[in-house]
Amino acid sequence: MMVLVVGATGATGKLLVEQLLSRGHQVRVIVRSRDRLPESVRDHARVEIVEASLFELTDEELLQHVSGCSGVASCLGHNLTFKGVFGHPRRLVTDATRRLCRAIEQAKAETGVKYVLMNTAGNQNRDLAEPASFGNRFVVGLLRWAVPPHADNEQASDVLRQKIGKNNSSIPWVVVRPDSLVDLPEVTPYEMYPSPTRDPIFNAGTTSRINVAHFMAELITDEAVWAKWAGRMPVIYNCEANSSG
Repeated sequence: MMVLVVGATGATGKLLVEQLLSRGHQVRVIVRSRDRLPESVRDHARVEIVEASLFELTDEELLQHVSGCSGVASCLGHNLTFKGVFGHPRRLVTDATRRLCRAIEQAKAETGVKYVLMNTAGNQNRDLAEPASFGNRFVVGLLRWAVPPHADNEQASDVLRQKIGKNNSSIPWVVVRPDSLVDLPEVTPYEMYPSPTRDPIFNAGTTSRINVAHFMAELITDEAVWAKWAGRMPVIYNCEANSSG
């Protein structure tokens, strides 16, 4: 199986590539600089590196890179710097999702191409009318207005929910929503829920990046896991006993 990963030089993206390789799969990555990949990934025989900006690739080039893939995973996110939060591109995740989905549709794969998007528990699944306190709605409204990455995450998931839809056989999808991200050295027990079980603003849980990477790899490679969550936006938490490492 060939899987395309974008955002592969990020903290979670690197771990996802390693998780896919550990399962014996081939991985294609689109990165601006191969030097930002770990050496173990950079020199791996089953890794194909496309050194380019995703947004500088032509539609024809992107179609070529998507062709032959069984899954596409996006771990793109904004850097937590002033330029990363308020600079351009402000719709990094949304525009990447649109371009990749368009390329998948053009590829016309016989069995469809799974699309897995890393998002955030702070983004509500509006298909489920998830409850939120007044304080939560107020803060999220401020974030939507003042912090471009939050609106970007919302809009990216809306591309999948509203434009692609739940019954598109060409692009079955899952949006993975971790809560506050932490770094742990290895995979620990974790749990998934259809909706948040705690307030992501005032009572946030924790999710290790390696657990997010493990779950995303399971979605792409395990049909039973995929069948459970396809067309949904699962929230992932570390189990409480393991959240502190």
